[in-house]
Amino acid sequence: MNREPVGALCRGAGCARRGASEDGGPAARPVPAGAALCEACRARLVRELAGLPGLYEECGRLLGGSERSQERVSGGPLPGMPFNAAASEARSAILGVLGSWSGLVADERRLRATPPREPAPMTRFLLLHAGWLAGHPAADALSREVAKAVRRARHVIEPVAPRRVAVGACVEAGCRGGLTVTLRPGDTSPTAITCDTDPAHHWPGSQWLGLGRRIAAARRDEGAARVRWLGAGDIARLWGIAPGSVYRHASERGWRRLSRSGRTYYHEADVQETLESRTGTAKTG
Repeated sequence: MNREPVGALCRGAGCARRGASEDGGPAARPVPAGAALCEACRARLVRELAGLPGLYEECGRLLGGSERSQERVSGGPLPGMPFNAAASEARSAILGVLGSWSGLVADERRLRATPPREPAPMTRFLLLHAGWLAGHPAADALSREVAKAVRRARHVIEPVAPRRVAVGACVEAGCRGGLTVTLRPGDTSPTAITCDTDPAHHWPGSQWLGLGRRIAAARRDEGAARVRWLGAGDIARLWGIAPGSVYRHASERGWRRLSRSGRTYYHEADVQETLESRTGTAKTG
């Protein structure tokens, strides 16, 4: 019985990150004859290549030190503004990948015309030769280098995804929804607690602990409520105060603290007693 020869397995960025398949087979996909990448990794390479100029520009808007892309900054950071080294390094990495592979294409294909050393023209040049590159013996290296540059830039643009924290069941009578609070890294503005069923049910983040008491009271028959410990960053966002004020209050009022994985957390009751008295917030529950 004749068997078709098993082709080479792809070593592109996508296949390199795949977990083992459920049936225990290889994680990498086979590549078509005459190619060095599977169809999925080739499509990913083209897609990520095309996105590099945009990522380069996004990082450029962050050179002035901001953690998020807001207003465009041309010509580097404004005088007196902090310099975002991570954004600069991500841009350099993008230029390095595009420049080295544009040079490889030009040399090996004996091309006289080469693109300017700028992201947009180099990207257009590489996309024009994407078919040739997909069959190059080093196509897997190109795939992984482009993917790494993309991940690096995206981490600079959006360092950490927003974190949604469950507060508990909605406390409004008759509502079967759940309450959550969204904590966004780098955002020091006060956050809000919202109901996933009725958007009219919402509270300022400073009432998180008070709502927790009401929820615990409603479930008292299920046992004592678990003590919650809050990080300084979360306290700052919930109450709309500077992180430095959190540490000052903790020191002056002797907040109980818990150390875990190198981070310090504060007892919810101590936090609430101090900050509610400071702001005059009406206690709920």
